[in-house]
Amino acid sequence: MGSLVPGQLLEQLALADPGWRPILAAGLERVAAAHPEYLARLAADDYLPNAGRMFAAFAQPLDAVRYVLVGEGPYPRAQSAIGVCFMDGAVDALWSENGLSKPVNRATSLRNFMKMLLVANGMLSASDTGAAAIVAALGANASGQPTLVRTRAELQDNLLRQGFLLLNATPVYRKHVPAPQEARPWRHFLACVLEALAEHGERTPSALPTLVLWGKVAEVLAQMPASGAFPKVLAEHPYNLSFIDNPAMQALFGPMRLLELARSR
Repeated sequence: MGSLVPGQLLEQLALADPGWRPILAAGLERVAAAHPEYLARLAADDYLPNAGRMFAAFAQPLDAVRYVLVGEGPYPRAQSAIGVCFMDGAVDALWSENGLSKPVNRATSLRNFMKMLLVANGMLSASDTGAAAIVAALGANASGQPTLVRTRAELQDNLLRQGFLLLNATPVYRKHVPAPQEARPWRHFLACVLEALAEHGERTPSALPTLVLWGKVAEVLAQMPASGAFPKVLAEHPYNLSFIDNPAMQALFGPMRLLELARSR
C-alpha cells in the first residue's frame, strides 16, 4: 500500500536535518492515517509558509536539542512565515533610533519577546517598556560591553546555539481555516516528534529537553501522553503584553543573554 502523504509535502523535508527526516515522514504518515483526506487537501490549497519551508525548524539537529519551544502557528504573511516559531522573516534590523525597528514593532510576538529579554537582563523596567525607555537603555549600553545583537538572524542564531527547536503547534497557516481546526491533525505529528526526542534521550547521556509551551494551542501538548516525561515551562503566547513580565519566562531566558552578540570562538 502506497503512502497517503502527498509528494509535495515529503519534498519539504529537504530543509530538515537528515537525522530528522525519517521521523518527520513517520509523523506525516500518522497524520494521514488519522485524517486520511487532510494532507491531500492541504497540498492542493494555498498555505504558509511557502517556498518549501514547512519543516525548516528541523534544520536544528536532533543531537543539539535542549529546548523545544512551541508557539501556535506561522505569521499570516508570506515574507514573515519562515517555518520557525515567532521569528518574523520580514525583520532584519532589530533596533532603530526610536528603539525597536518598525518591522519588529509590527511583529507583535517578536516585539514582546525582545521586551521580555530587556527586562530579564535588567536593561528595562517592566513598568515602562515604551520606545523612550528602550532608547535610553540602548544609549546606556552603547559605550559598554557586551555588544547587542543587531539582526533577527543573529537573535535566531543565539536561540539555536542554546539548543532551541523552534516549532509551531500548527506548522501551516490558511486564512480560511480556524487555527484550532488546523492544529488538530498535527497533534499526531507532534506526538511522533516528542516520542523520537524521548527515545533519543534514553540512548544518550543528555537529559530530556525542556518543553517551552506558549499559548492555548501549544498547551494542549502538555496533556499528551508523549509529553509526560519532559520537563515543561508554560506561558501565555507572547502576543499578550503580560508575557513581557512573565517570571517563568524571565527566569528561563534571562541567564541565556540572548540579546548579546555571540563572540567568535
